[in-house]
Formats: sequence, structure tokens, C-alpha cells
Amino acid sequence: MKNGHNSPRIAYFSMEIALDRDIPTYSGGLGILAGDTLRSAADLGAPMVAVTLVYRKGYFRQRLDGGGNQSEEPQPWNPEGVLVETGKRVSVEIEGRQVAIRAWKYIVHGVTGETIAVYLLDTDVQENAPEDRGLTDSLYGGDVRYRLCQEVVLGLGGPKMLQKLGLSDIEVFHMNEGHSALLALHLLERRLDQSFAGRVRDLDVDSVRRTCVFTTHTPVPAGHDRFTRDLALQVLGEDKIALLDEAEAWNAEYLNMTYLALRFSGYVNGVAMRHGEVSRGMFPTYSINAITNGVHAVTWTSDAFMQLFDKYIPGWRTDNNYLRYAISIPLGEVQKAHQTAKKLLFEEIQKQTGAQLDPDVFTIGFARRASTYKRGDLLFENLERLKKIANETGKLQLVFAGKAHPKDGGGKDIIRRVFSGAVAVADSIRTVYVENYDMKWGRLLTGGVDLWLNTPLRPQEASGTSGMKAAMNGVPSFSVSDGWWIEGHIEGITGWTVGNSDVEEDPASELATLYDKLEREIVPMFYEQRSRYVEVMRSAIAFNGSFFNTQRMLQQYIANAYSGANEPVRAAVQEVARVVGK
Repeated sequence: MKNGHNSPRIAYFSMEIALDRDIPTYSGGLGILAGDTLRSAADLGAPMVAVTLVYRKGYFRQRLDGGGNQSEEPQPWNPEGVLVETGKRVSVEIEGRQVAIRAWKYIVHGVTGETIAVYLLDTDVQENAPEDRGLTDSLYGGDVRYRLCQEVVLGLGGPKMLQKLGLSDIEVFHMNEGHSALLALHLLERRLDQSFAGRVRDLDVDSVRRTCVFTTHTPVPAGHDRFTRDLALQVLGEDKIALLDEAEAWNAEYLNMTYLALRFSGYVNGVAMRHGEVSRGMFPTYSINAITNGVHAVTWTSDAFMQLFDKYIPGWRTDNNYLRYAISIPLGEVQKAHQTAKKLLFEEIQKQTGAQLDPDVFTIGFARRASTYKRGDLLFENLERLKKIANETGKLQLVFAGKAHPKDGGGKDIIRRVFSGAVAVADSIRTVYVENYDMKWGRLLTGGVDLWLNTPLRPQEASGTSGMKAAMNGVPSFSVSDGWWIEGHIEGITGWTVGNSDVEEDPASELATLYDKLEREIVPMFYEQRSRYVEVMRSAIAFNGSFFNTQRMLQQYIANAYSGANEPVRAAVQEVARVVGK
């Protein structure tokens, strides 16, 4: 089904989208997930279009000194040199002013030639005041007022721009996290204009719900955007505040974007089975489903493994289910492909840092956003025990990466503690921290290390996708039982669990299993039973790679979230399902 012959029926809104490593419109997992979703949508020929902001100054470029102190600088790029301007203009009202918005177009190409259009909204136009021109400059920058203004541009300006572009057949609006929830307000206003009712009725709210899908990614209450009534009044104006009042869209006198999205969405989901349970506990009056995240297989598989899959599983690019057949790939070829990816990673590390790593040494990778709950420094909690493993069981190398948000002091402390831990074990273990983690390094690291470490504080990991990328490359995970790993973990088959997978436990017990399994199972297997270790690598591809991909994920959205809309959407998504099922 060629997109060129079908008007998009589904509009995907996300505050950040990782389109390309050289387009810095993403900060981490949320944006990567959005980009992977659209890449799979293009692969499947789904009738979708996407909207985000342009972020001319990017997220930020990370600099680390010798003590692990992070500093930031802008990451400017030139949309004019990469994107195509649509020539269309719309405006939104912010603080009583009309703010003009233009849109840039980026095309996502699928593996079979299908395409998805992504529109990046931009307020840096001559007719705007200087302050308004900067509203689309920085991703997650500025203060709460700046954030709310950006969310006005995305949530109110985005649907207006789609209409201006002639995309009038949109029937489903998918909000990837709550940042775009104001689009529900736009849809409600449009419904009232059409009905001439003069006031909000249950029928109007229900009609909006039938068009909205909401995916929540945050299991921590503090992670949900909320704005005071005074700020909302200042930015949105009296008319929209009155409409929010009439629609009963407030949460304890706050404009909480998650609650706004919940109020107006007919289908709501968390991003893993466990996260769905946690979300239902947080929002008990709402029906919340679960669709577990995935990653785009072709994007995150190393060149060496892509060649291997092309040889033994020729249909894997168009149907990721075929990765199940990786279980029959000869172990020697799996090991050879991994060593090629490992060599490439180490060459890039030497170019950037000057550090020389040994390809024969067991290498553990940890690359996540530096945040306190992710506990990137946990491995260094018992320095003597860690050195003992390296000196007596088998040599170790450690590779870390990850940015802390500029205002996250706790995350910056994590990086400093990793650096100090690395110094403390330097006589036994070589450690590298790769600065400015991005899509390029994500692919290299998840493909080139021997073990992927993940140590979140339960139950704060909504899903996590880095371990899924590792699985695509035959890299087993060693992870706390949270997020996706609850579903992907088969002990000793696809990887290993830190702590007890079934019960909550004290941190000391959890930490003990971290060192015990490294010392007694994982490191000895790598050095003394290499073929057994490669079997685990192969199983990670077959069991986890074949399921934890965005192709499967998007098919679930099509079957469960999008098909609940009206007849034109049902027909369009059923056609996608039919084509995919061939």
C-alpha cells in the first residue's frame, strides 16, 4: 500500500523525534522511540504523518572534564540545509499575541519504498517578536513558561498546520506523552464550532475521545508536566481557561498535561506490561492498556549482524518475526559478527577518547540518560568486590555513556561518581566514559559490548529500549527486573536478572546478586565456556530481537488503538494489517 496514494489518517505528535543523528531534535528514549515508530510506519506503509518542533539549538552538546563534571553548550544545526520548507503559515495565540508558525518537512523512508512525512514546527520567522522567535530553539530548555509556550505551539499549532497543509482526513491523533495534550483542546474547540452548541457536552468530549490515543511513558508523578492556573491563564487566555473549566480538565487546580490527555483519549496505554500496571495504580479511574515498546531493527542492528541476517534470514528486514530463526545461525558466525562490531566500537572509542580497549577482554556497557533512578554508578558500590572479580575471575572493561539534563543535579552527581569509581578501580579495570551520547554511539555501544547492564530503581523504569537494541546485536542484558526486562528475561537464556525477579528486596540483597552473578556465572561463562555464552547471545536475538521491535509494536497499535476509531481509519489500518500479513 503506497502512501502516495493514501492520505494520512493518523497524526503522531511527539515533543521530540530522533530522525537522524545529525538532526539534534531528541534527548533520549522518548525521541528514539518516536523515530523508530515512524521508521516502522514507513516500513509497513501505515497511513501516518508526524508533528514535532524544530529545535534550532538542539538539546545540548555534553562536555566532561577529568572529574566527570558536565558542562553544556548549544548544539545548533541548520534546518534550511537539511529540510524542505512547506511555505505554509499558521498562528497561535500566546499571552494575547499572535505567534506565527512555519513548518519544515522531513521524509522517513521505509525498507520497501514507503514514506512518512514529519513536519517540524518553527517560530523563528520575521513577523514574530524576538522572544517568540526563540520558542522552538531548545528542547527541554528554559523555564515552565517556556515549556508551556512550546506545548501551545505543538498541541494547538500542530493540528492547525496539518489542516493548512491540506491533510484534512486525519481521524486519529496519537499523543506520544502528554506534551501535545493541548491538541485535545483544539479538537474540542473545533467540535463546538461545528455543533454550534455553545457549551461543552458529554457528546462533544466523547467525540474527541474517539479520535485521540495517548501513550504515557512516565511512572513517576514528578515526571508529568503540570502548570499553575495563573500561568495557564497568562499563556492561554481567558477563553481557553473557560473551556478547560467547562470540560472539567483540571487536576487539583493544575493544568496537568497527563490528566488532560487521559480525559480526552479513548485509548490509553503504558509502554510495558508492568508499566501498564503501575499506570493503572497512578490513575485508577482510567482504563489503561499496555503495548510494550520496541526498537527499529534495521536502524539499530550493526552492519556485521545485518550481513549475517541477510545471509541466513533474508526476510528479516520486512518481517522482523523472522529473527526468531536466528536460533539456527551457526555459533561461530554469531561470534565472528560480534567481534567485528566490537572491533569497530573500540576503534571509535580510541578516535574520540584516545583509550585503547582490548577486544579479548569481557566488556560491560551502560549507556542511559544519567538520572538518579537509573543508578549508573551502582556497579561501583563495592569497589573491592568489583576489583576481586576482575583480578581473580576474569578481566573486565567498562564503557559508560549518557547525558544528565542540565538542571538535573542528581544526574550530574551520578556521572561524577562513575568517574571517581573508575579511578578507584583503575589498577584492575579499564573504564571509558564516552561523552555526548547520541544515535551513532547508541548503535556502536549496543552492538559492540559483551554485556548490557541496566540497574534502575524499581518500579521506575517504564520500559527501557537500550537493552532491546543490544538484543538485536546478540548482546545479552544483565538487568533489574523492571520495564521490558520482565517480559524479555529468561534466566541464563536471554541474559540475567539483577536481584530477585519476583519480589521487592532490600538494596543490599540486590547488590549482592549483581556481584555474585558476575563472579560465579557470567564472567566464568564468557572465559571458560565461550560457546555457551554465544548460545545466550544467539537466544537474545531469536527470543528478544524477534519480539521487542517497533514493527510488532506498531502492529499492536494498529490492531488495538487505531482500529477503534471510525470507519475510514479502520479500513486504512486493516489494509496495512492485510498487506503485512501476506
